[in-house]
Amino acid sequence: MGKPTGFLEFERLSESYEPAAQRLKHYREFVGHLKDDEAKTQGARCMDCGIPFCNNGCPVNNLIPDWNDLVFKGKWREAIDTLHSTNNFPEFTSRICPAPCETACTLGINAEAVGIKSIEHAIIDKAGENGWVLPQPAAVKTGKKVAVVGSGPAGLAAAQQLARAGHDVTVFEKNDRIGGLLRYGIPDFKLDKRLIEWRAAQLKAEGVKFQLKTLVGKDRQSVPGGVVNDATKVIAPAKLLKDFAAVVLAGGSETPRDLPIPGRELAGVHFALEFLIPQNKEVGGGKQNPISVSGKHVVVIGGGDTGSDCVGTSNRQGAASVSQFELLPRPPEQENKPLVWPYWPTKMRTSSSHDEGCERDWSIATKEFIGHQDGPNRGKLKALKCVRLEWQGGKMSEVPGSEFEIPADFAFLAMGFTHPVASMLESFGVSKDARGNAAATTDGDGCYATSVSKIFAAGDIRRGQSLVVWAIREGRQCARAVDAFLMGTSTLPR
Repeated sequence: MGKPTGFLEFERLSESYEPAAQRLKHYREFVGHLKDDEAKTQGARCMDCGIPFCNNGCPVNNLIPDWNDLVFKGKWREAIDTLHSTNNFPEFTSRICPAPCETACTLGINAEAVGIKSIEHAIIDKAGENGWVLPQPAAVKTGKKVAVVGSGPAGLAAAQQLARAGHDVTVFEKNDRIGGLLRYGIPDFKLDKRLIEWRAAQLKAEGVKFQLKTLVGKDRQSVPGGVVNDATKVIAPAKLLKDFAAVVLAGGSETPRDLPIPGRELAGVHFALEFLIPQNKEVGGGKQNPISVSGKHVVVIGGGDTGSDCVGTSNRQGAASVSQFELLPRPPEQENKPLVWPYWPTKMRTSSSHDEGCERDWSIATKEFIGHQDGPNRGKLKALKCVRLEWQGGKMSEVPGSEFEIPADFAFLAMGFTHPVASMLESFGVSKDARGNAAATTDGDGCYATSVSKIFAAGDIRRGQSLVVWAIREGRQCARAVDAFLMGTSTLPR
């Protein structure tokens, strides 16, 4: 490393955040990347640790020590080339990835881990500012046509890799803009949507075509409620199989987990994306979000990232109060590092949205949605009836006498997603695993291939609800498998 003793000399420096009172007034990104000299110092903290566990902690196996060293030496152009060699979209991962690489950092055993994510953020932003992110069109075209269904991170990664291998790639997206949940699940204050347009321009220059508002499946009505669907055109799977040499299914795990308790039908009870997606569209210049929580009491059910996004959006709309309930027990403030390192630990995590204002509670089950019985608010949500839980041996039981009610005008269900839209997989005749995902392996001959010839699957549609970085990994690996299927061999990286 450029500074072998850097980890002894320098402290971890976090990125700067706009104060909460200011950032609540807008939906723009509010995290500033490190300055050049700050990134250099943070790169110096990377140890010559022998075995870089961070590489395997990262799902795309980023060459982290390599670009840390290049940043320390001021070789930014080489740093972005090294970063791009394993990750098609570092502008996404450096903003929204939870950084399992940092959890696996050797320095993190007994000190603050290297700020890998912040260095990655600095690299890609500097590359963008200097015009270093350029199209890489294939020198030779193969004449093979590939369809990619879904334009989330898995679909975009697969499309880019296949286009660079010389194939003619068309991406089909049922919504009005590309990006999948990058576009319509993650709020703008966490991911500026101009970054998606920036990368889309690169893909188009590399020959990738996009067909928007196009649903691949049986019919438009086959998409269940709670799943965004802007499609005005439907293409039958049989036509794709006829027109294309291979098809990559890269849709998301979009079916939200429901909470079928008394009062579920009340106005004011919504799936999280029914609130987040219209807000993203409004911020992007579309119609006003029909759900306004201004001056209202909000309860978010579910303690993950989607729940956090509901918290941040509710606060920006001016909610009177925001509470968030989690079914599981409150995690420890600090993990037992000797026990769990280098794996992802269960520990207390507080997001920037929580810092903006939120009452959080754990071991809470919601028993009933209570509505107004008369007057102008009849049929609308008034409160939640909840109960406290006790966990023993991984099993929960209700604490006797602990029932309580909390006022609520809106309740957002952010409890995760169960599986892809079943009708789409069924329309292709693709076999599903026990969880309802497309059945396909990830290693060996025939990896990412489904039970139907010519059809491959990658990302959440295959592995279930997961991280953006896992979707990019699977999109890249699936592209290699498709290329080998079409050409007999492949030079694409795995």
